[in-house]
Amino acid sequence: MKFICENSLCPLIQQPKPQNAITIAVSSRVLFNMDKEQQIYEQKGMEHEMEPFAPGPAFPFVKALEAVNTRLRELYPESEELFDVVLMTNSHAHVGLRLINTINHHPRNHNIDSMPFSLSFERFCMTGGNSPIGYLKAYHTNLYLSADPMKVREALEEGIAAATMFNPPEKRTEVSETQLRVAFDGDAVLFSDESERIFKAHGLDKFFEHEKAHENTLLDHGPLKGFLESLGKLQNKFYAKGQRLDCPIRTYLVTARSAASSGTRALKTLRSWGLETDEALFLAGAPKGPMLEKIRPHIFFDDQMFHVEGASQLGTVAAHVPYGVAQKLPQKKPKCLKTSKD
Repeated sequence: MKFICENSLCPLIQQPKPQNAITIAVSSRVLFNMDKEQQIYEQKGMEHEMEPFAPGPAFPFVKALEAVNTRLRELYPESEELFDVVLMTNSHAHVGLRLINTINHHPRNHNIDSMPFSLSFERFCMTGGNSPIGYLKAYHTNLYLSADPMKVREALEEGIAAATMFNPPEKRTEVSETQLRVAFDGDAVLFSDESERIFKAHGLDKFFEHEKAHENTLLDHGPLKGFLESLGKLQNKFYAKGQRLDCPIRTYLVTARSAASSGTRALKTLRSWGLETDEALFLAGAPKGPMLEKIRPHIFFDDQMFHVEGASQLGTVAAHVPYGVAQKLPQKKPKCLKTSKD
């Protein structure tokens, strides 16, 4: 049995049509920390059904999306160009009651100071163990976040931007509650893995030669280019109202490329797409974790697990994009990161 809920969890907020919105599909096991508490629920049953789940790694990101929506509604009351979050779970409908109770519980508490968190969801899809890919397409999904690497790969193969999230770092960096910050790796994330293939096959010197010879040849797009484009469209709505300096969305390119030898091609490619990031950090092979610790993004996307692990160790919520040549090489699973099936 599959169950799709689009009733009024927060009836005062009009949800946009999927084709007009920027749809973020989030699995329940990355929005909430469900593993331990779900075990208790399965053992002890309905007596715990009304207890809310604790926040998971995607929770601050989703809260920041809602903060952006609040600002957009103030500036454009009639616009449907908003973030629209869809909660996805492979649970059966009867198992999802605790999720619904978690979402319903907090908006009803109007004592903001005592609120551990608050959410507003209209769209809730429980697939009963079936693949969510068909629903992701129906919702015109712009980004899918899940704890299940297989489902993420399936989404990427269907052309849907997707990433795997992990249990949150033990010491998570505090992030802004008023500005959404999203950091992207370049190759095999925003761009194709063309240049990374050269590096993996022939080494660093050949990579530099290739980039110099092709600095005026644009890179092909990677799996998350469309999501950066969606963020840019919303940023432009704030810029049009004179709020460039007070924009609640900020984007970052954080790449192992060096600026002088290989950065030109990346920046020219972004410019040709009509895109830009607010900041671009060319680290020339230096660890990304310390820079991300300063940026404090709500989420960082990278195609290589050792960068994901390095970011996580320093408190950044990092998501793995399993795309490109790096996935064909053996990668040791980081000890600090765990996934679950959802």
